[in-house]
Amino acid sequence: MIFDLWKQIKAKKFSSLYLLYGPEAFLINETKQLLINHLLNEEEIDFNLSTYDLEETPIDAALEDAETFPFMGEKRLIFLQNPVFLTAVKTKEKVEHNLAKLEAYIKEPSPYSIVVFTAPYEKLDERKKVTKELKRSAAILEAKKLGEAELMAWIKDRSALNGVEIEDKAAETLLTLAGTNLFTLTSELDKLALYIGSGSKINEETVEMLVARSLEQNIFSLIDKIVNRQVEGALRIYYDLLKQNEEPIKILSLITGQFRLIYQVKELARRGYGQQQIAGHLKIHPFRIKLAAGQARLFADEELAHIINLLAEADYQMKTGGMNKVILIEMFLFRLHDQAYKK
Repeated sequence: MIFDLWKQIKAKKFSSLYLLYGPEAFLINETKQLLINHLLNEEEIDFNLSTYDLEETPIDAALEDAETFPFMGEKRLIFLQNPVFLTAVKTKEKVEHNLAKLEAYIKEPSPYSIVVFTAPYEKLDERKKVTKELKRSAAILEAKKLGEAELMAWIKDRSALNGVEIEDKAAETLLTLAGTNLFTLTSELDKLALYIGSGSKINEETVEMLVARSLEQNIFSLIDKIVNRQVEGALRIYYDLLKQNEEPIKILSLITGQFRLIYQVKELARRGYGQQQIAGHLKIHPFRIKLAAGQARLFADEELAHIINLLAEADYQMKTGGMNKVILIEMFLFRLHDQAYKK
């Protein structure tokens, strides 16, 4: 759906109304930028681009702007941010909105303006008349977190935008190393494209060489070393994190969070939940659930309980100052290796 909307914008097939809503800010920002780039030239931006915060400005003022003839161009582009009246959220609004006027405009929008509602809300109130009217008439982008297949498609699309291709295995490795944040992925893809040059193909080796590992990914790699009884490798990653000035208490917190996730995934899978259901239940990206599910298969219930107890003990000692913080994690890694995997 998102790629179809982007293709229409790139082909200059514009709608008079757009509704961009959801928690994924990157997708909303990308769509806004596409509209600006394909609708207005540089000279027109100063005259025909307007942005209104509807928490500060009444809808009437914005609609008056939409009904004003464009200057030095064919179309006006108007962004209406934070239309809280589309949600069920009850707020003490600073301004009053004439929603009857908005409903009338939706039914008969200005022929020389494009009005874009950007709503950073997970849900809209489908019971409201204005929401129904807008969803009926507008081109819609639901900016939700992308699933693994959608992320792969997005990575390929973004690579093509940079004039390069990316191998499937390279895209998977990129997700594993950099995580699923679209802002981070964009930065890494831009860097990879610049390195290999236009018309080339990004392979797995290039991704391994150039992509910066996120803190969370380093923690995942550390745990992966623990799972495979590679304590030296785990310690090496730990010492690298310390060299990067990461605090031991933060590292311990992330390790604890990952093992808690492994436990939750294992328990929910036992109850018959699929990975997508688990992701929705825990409100965590499906790709992270997939990785945790792979690790969960390598632990018995008793081992996980033992690990969580060790982490709780280390956390207590770290917060009460009972022992050197750096040594506490070293001891955890050694105890985990020596005790948790004894069959």
